[in-house]
Amino acid sequence: MAGETVFGTERLRRARFAVAAVFCVHGAVTGSFATRIPWIQDHADVSAGQLGLALAFPAIGASLSMPLAGAISHRFGARTALRGLLALWTLALILPSLAPNIYGLGAALFVYGATAGMSDVAMNALGVEVENRMSKSIMSSLHGMWSVGALLGSAAGTVAAHAGIDARLHHLVAALVLTALGLFFCQGVLDLQSAPDDEAPPRFSLPPKSALIIGAIGFCGVFAEGASLDWSAVYLKDELGSSAGVAAASTTAFALTMAIARLVGDRVVDRFGAVRTVRVGGVAATVGGLLVVLAPHAVVAMAGFGLIGLGVAVVVPLAFAAAGRSGPNPSQAIAGVATITYTSGLIAPSAIGGIADATSLMFSFGLVTLLAFGLVLGAGVLRQGDRTTPAAAPTAPSARANSGQVS
Repeated sequence: MAGETVFGTERLRRARFAVAAVFCVHGAVTGSFATRIPWIQDHADVSAGQLGLALAFPAIGASLSMPLAGAISHRFGARTALRGLLALWTLALILPSLAPNIYGLGAALFVYGATAGMSDVAMNALGVEVENRMSKSIMSSLHGMWSVGALLGSAAGTVAAHAGIDARLHHLVAALVLTALGLFFCQGVLDLQSAPDDEAPPRFSLPPKSALIIGAIGFCGVFAEGASLDWSAVYLKDELGSSAGVAAASTTAFALTMAIARLVGDRVVDRFGAVRTVRVGGVAATVGGLLVVLAPHAVVAMAGFGLIGLGVAVVVPLAFAAAGRSGPNPSQAIAGVATITYTSGLIAPSAIGGIADATSLMFSFGLVTLLAFGLVLGAGVLRQGDRTTPAAAPTAPSARANSGQVS
């Protein structure tokens, strides 16, 4: 018995490492793409407005495709599904740089987003399963590894851009390397198989009610994150008269704050629980939003953006964790939450810009502050993911009707 327990623990540790590496690979694709957007814009000969329209297609593709992930995992098994979906995502990195015009770019980014969304749901579902079996929080650090991957991908892309390397060559090499790494790391994830009598999830369906409620919290967190990431530099430059260098530094500082907070967030969640962690984080983000709105100087605004990043960092990981425990079909619930958060990430930048045009950028971040306060009020819906409550106790694999079995 002791030998079996040690074996099981060691297998879960390997599975945790493997899924963390998958998150890192997934993030690296995003970082690799983001740094070459100017090259892609020039190559496709699109205006700033056309580029903005094209950049909506990844979120559209992701939102439409994510419900398919559960059906694919049910049919092929979690490991095989993740292996195939992750490979499609890493190889899709090649497509945008090949687009000759706005139409090709829109189509390429739709496929890019669709493969991103499906692989995102598959890896989050496996992350939740490992967390359930380990009986401790790991989702925050998994999303932290995604941020690390994005930073690594963007660093490599920055080097390639400065060296004047054609983005088609850069993305071809990056895609092949990341595909090979993804296939290698997928070998170590849990291989969950549906039981023969399990009913297949629908290919397309509305998110369950539980996902809608949990997704509302994710919406608040992602809206504040997307607004701060995309508009912090503009805010410092236009509202406070900061230099371009200082303004850019605020965005980098915000991204680093998010990554660090996610990497250490699991320890905080295990000690204080998901609800209290998000509630306190909401307070920090609200204070940060107030500092941004009332800032007389760039330093104060940067501190405010840092507090927003710190406060919302663990919201999405905990929303996925809660969704994975909210019903009999974790993949469907996670897909629902992911769809809502992707939608939030899609509308946040344009909503902030639209409100700023009608009023001011300061007023826009007043809305961000209100949404941050929404985390304080609504954190209780994450109780399904709170390991300090009896409901979060681990369930034996044999009793998990739809989680499948490990081979």
